[in-house]
Amino acid sequence: MTIDFRNANALWSSVLVEALVRSGVATVVVCPGSRSGPLAVACARHPHIEAIPVLDERSAAFFALGIAKRMGKPVGLICTSGTAAANFYPVIAEAHESRVPLLVLSADRPPELRDCRAGQAIDQVKLYGTYPNWYAELALPFASLDMLRYLRQTAVQAVRQCLQPHPGPVHLNVPLRDPLAPVSEPLPAELEGALVNFCDEIVPPQRLEPNASLPFSVWEQVERGIILAGVAQPSEPELYARAIAALAVALGWPVLAEGLSPVRNRAGLNPYLVAGYDAILRDRMLARSLAPRQIIQFGTLPTSKELRAWLAAADAQCWILDARYDNLDPLHGRTTHLAHAPQLLARSPALAARSPRPPSSYLRQWLVAEQRVQTAMARTLSDLDAPFAGKIAWLLAQLLPQETPIIVANSTPVRDVEWFWPPGDRRMHMFCNRGANGIDGTLATALGIAHRQQSSVLLTGDLALLHDTTGFLLRDRFVGHLTIVLVNNNGGGIFEQLPIAQFDPPFEEFFATPQSANFAKLCAAYGVEHCHVRDWSHFEDLLTPLPTDGIRLLEFHSDRRADARWRQQLLAKFYSQ
Repeated sequence: MTIDFRNANALWSSVLVEALVRSGVATVVVCPGSRSGPLAVACARHPHIEAIPVLDERSAAFFALGIAKRMGKPVGLICTSGTAAANFYPVIAEAHESRVPLLVLSADRPPELRDCRAGQAIDQVKLYGTYPNWYAELALPFASLDMLRYLRQTAVQAVRQCLQPHPGPVHLNVPLRDPLAPVSEPLPAELEGALVNFCDEIVPPQRLEPNASLPFSVWEQVERGIILAGVAQPSEPELYARAIAALAVALGWPVLAEGLSPVRNRAGLNPYLVAGYDAILRDRMLARSLAPRQIIQFGTLPTSKELRAWLAAADAQCWILDARYDNLDPLHGRTTHLAHAPQLLARSPALAARSPRPPSSYLRQWLVAEQRVQTAMARTLSDLDAPFAGKIAWLLAQLLPQETPIIVANSTPVRDVEWFWPPGDRRMHMFCNRGANGIDGTLATALGIAHRQQSSVLLTGDLALLHDTTGFLLRDRFVGHLTIVLVNNNGGGIFEQLPIAQFDPPFEEFFATPQSANFAKLCAAYGVEHCHVRDWSHFEDLLTPLPTDGIRLLEFHSDRRADARWRQQLLAKFYSQ
């Protein structure tokens, strides 16, 4: 055990960190500060924890979020007292909405220094409202065996609550009195011998998955059924995709797979995969003929407005398979929630006992339409020389190495992935902050996901990147490689696709908000490699192969108004061609 006996704060912090390590926490992101000093020292001294110092609290939090999102395990996040903890707020919301296990330890003033203008003190009690899975304020450090047992139990419970009943953030508020530096003070001598094996019996908490029975008999009676593979980042993507494929084959239902679902990047597992549903459903007559009677939904709904409008009009019975009990139906339809882990379907005896159902005319109609859309998309985009941003997603899916981690920014990039990312078998690892859907922290999240992984790629717009340029300060701590593919259309391209674009003024100034930033100079300031993409051939050369270390930005210039027109025209004609 790594126990520091120099003073009560040191003892308290080292026992806390030791208990967290024994419970499965392997990485902690630490922001600088005085009040959090004992926690920082305990992390820095522990031989079995990766302690990463990051200056900016918001960047630190999104960096930790990215690591936790990639690992699927709780990651620690430490800050000092005062507004430092407030900078974590958007990340706590994102971690809650996207079910990412994040353990926040906010140092705080002791009770006697609150509400008395002591400085660097705000009300940190339940600072993040209802977003954390669990909140606790620790007692003040006290050097007794009973209090250290309490501390150990609380640490284990905090990690457990990060994972159960579903992954999410946990907030521990940690009040500390002086001395905050590791100066020596006398402690009870009997503690040293009593703490030798103090944390040895800790067993890391495991996630528990419920297993509800499934209404196969109901589904089997329906021919006009669909499976929605929506936004999902499961810990076992291969098993997840196999489970959905097995269900599709057993029922003879098409699988409409969102670009951020593991299913679309494992197309070989699923003969009934449909990726071009947005383009298909733009043919109104065809859309009406494809209206389903039953829906099985995995993950959150795909982003496509065409799909959502079509589902709302169909008003079909929907079954949501998800191990947690969150409401995943923003359409508020006829929905039944089945608390069943999707991965368990792959090992379900009830599913294995069912013979594959022969393809129905309904299923064949979907598959013919899908083939038509994918053929037209491939032909059109391969011949397109214009700098259309949507082509980037289409090329990335085909150029990047197997299992490349790909981080997609919100707003337009995530929609381009849904619309233009073709089905394939490269088993890409897709990531996006689709819990709260914000653009804040995009760069730091991407660096967290790419940290100590194979070379990774971030697809982002200019505003999302500018919103988080302090994330570049992580460069010296980042281990690995991240290529940033920047679509610079000098403003918010997503707004060009909304009705407000017809009203200028105030559209350009208040919605598109062009910033006219010089990214080459910005990269130079942070010591990041920068390259202007000349054309599509140059873009392909830059991606094959990817570098192995550092951060690189590839800047692709496009016209957001022209891009908006291209998206409308191409999606409308893919099926009609």
